[in-house]
Amino acid sequence: MAADYTPIYALVRDVPKGAVASYGMIASLVPGAGPRQVARAMRMAPKGLPWFRIITSSGAMADHSGAEEQRRRLKKEGVPFKKTGAVDWAQCRWAGPSPAWIAKTGADPLEIMEIVAGWARK
Repeated sequence: MAADYTPIYALVRDVPKGAVASYGMIASLVPGAGPRQVARAMRMAPKGLPWFRIITSSGAMADHSGAEEQRRRLKKEGVPFKKTGAVDWAQCRWAGPSPAWIAKTGADPLEIMEIVAGWARK
């Protein structure tokens, strides 16, 4: 039986243009998901999903065949990169899910705020 990545895809669609999130950030908001599952979901992303906005926690592109395409798309959206090649988290870190996503999923807003507050700042 194939994994159901629908909740992951719904959350990835909520990451706005010019922002990035890590696999772990997405996983922390999807019950039962882990960063590796999010990475697998991104490899199988349906057409039109902004998969390229999901990166490693170090700010680097994951080591995959689409890494250069991912970097190109992020630069096109205005995502800033450091000299090291990693994204500049301070300028483009996703602030967390929208109120619309929270309402649609029935998530507890306070719980979401606690999760987002726990994301490491780099």
